[in-house]
Amino acid sequence: MDTANSHAHWESVYAAKGETQVSWFQESPQPSLQLIEAAGATLDSAIIDVGGGASRLVDTLVARGYADVTVLDLSEAALNAAQDRLGDKRKRVHWLAADATIWEPTRTYDIWHDRAAFHFLTDPNDRSAYFAGLRRGVGNNGHAIVGTFALDGPEKCSGLPVARYDAVRLSHALGEGFVLIDSRTHEHKTPWDSTQRFQFSTFRYTKS
Repeated sequence: MDTANSHAHWESVYAAKGETQVSWFQESPQPSLQLIEAAGATLDSAIIDVGGGASRLVDTLVARGYADVTVLDLSEAALNAAQDRLGDKRKRVHWLAADATIWEPTRTYDIWHDRAAFHFLTDPNDRSAYFAGLRRGVGNNGHAIVGTFALDGPEKCSGLPVARYDAVRLSHALGEGFVLIDSRTHEHKTPWDSTQRFQFSTFRYTKS
């Protein structure tokens, strides 16, 4: 799916549904928070949530005192929902409306977090472009936390096909410089009480 069509798709999703009516909604994003803490994040760490959209991870990070938080998403509607929810606290966050496959980071981050955005990239060229941004955006000895559907997870989400991974496949996809330091599965309960099986992998990145 090209950028224009992808943007239109996600804008229509958030126009038709509230943030609590999408399958990936989490009231409390505990798996992501645990992995961010396990990666050694401090309150001064630069953290970017790629594909964060209307996720409530940003609320918790701000509430816990993290001072350098960025949320990137293709959908302005999703970002607006998060900003409206945060109220004045939205000023503590950097907001980026961009496609991760064409966005060019202008700085580096200590933690790159992506829950359920990368697995929508089924085209090899899109994945390569995403990885190029990831390599530019993660600082030396920084961490990338990537959550995708597991090998036995759903084959589609929001009407779109996804690519499913385990830690080994994701390691091979990321390539040189990324060392796997943590891998775990998570059973996500959707708002309508079905189960989706995710896998989260954390990598330490050493620039060559």
